[in-house]
Amino acid sequence: MNMTFKTLQCEMLGAHILKIEMNRIEVSNAFNTEMAEDLVRCFETLAMNIHSPEQDIRVVILTGAGTKAFCAGGDLKERNGMSDDAWFSQHLVYERMVRAIMGCPIVIIGAINGAAYGGGCELVSMVDFAYAAPHARFAQTEVKLGIIPGAGGTQNLARAVGSRRAKELILTGAVFSADEAHEWGLINGVVPADQLLSVVTQKAEAIAANGPVAVRQAKMAIARAEDLSIADGLVFEIEAYNRCISTQDRREGIAAFNEKRPPKFTGT
Repeated sequence: MNMTFKTLQCEMLGAHILKIEMNRIEVSNAFNTEMAEDLVRCFETLAMNIHSPEQDIRVVILTGAGTKAFCAGGDLKERNGMSDDAWFSQHLVYERMVRAIMGCPIVIIGAINGAAYGGGCELVSMVDFAYAAPHARFAQTEVKLGIIPGAGGTQNLARAVGSRRAKELILTGAVFSADEAHEWGLINGVVPADQLLSVVTQKAEAIAANGPVAVRQAKMAIARAEDLSIADGLVFEIEAYNRCISTQDRREGIAAFNEKRPPKFTGT
């Protein structure tokens, strides 16, 4: 499985955790067309190989290079002077990027190491959950450019912080702090910058130690909870639950509990 990209640095942290670092540090990790394409290929590859015995990645940590920025959003220098047709064509890549990240069955944790503006803030709201350094700043600044969030921001931010707060943030384009992002529900916690990766890795290790099929099914069921009625959600949950029953991991989990030993899950 080729995980080599020009704009991303991929590194395995142990046997089951993949760190993906957006690496355009000279432009605060803003994504141009190439980085969007790299993110598409990276997350589509992860999804397509989820059942491959050669890939046993159970958690992804998404972060940015350096200490200044997580991701400054779209590269406006690349977009300067773009024709309408070129803009539409480029944005199709961004739309595919959103689908690739949000559709990835693997748990994705954000380690927000700095500014997350525009599309960078949208990335924060589309991962499964995130932690941030105290100096991280967030903003959906698109209206200041005459556009609106177009990578899921109007949908995911509203789900994270509530529609009224999201309206205020998106319509003003205001910058908000890591503490505010935590208070409002966009991130799960604020930790010292020098401990950020360690804390997120500990969360990833705890998830990776659990049954991989069960984790994926639970992630999928929770994601559907926001779109279904409680009655339909319960039906979907049982379908996801039943998918776990016939797995070797379910048998191993029960056996390990009764034998008073740590389980050895294989994702089968």
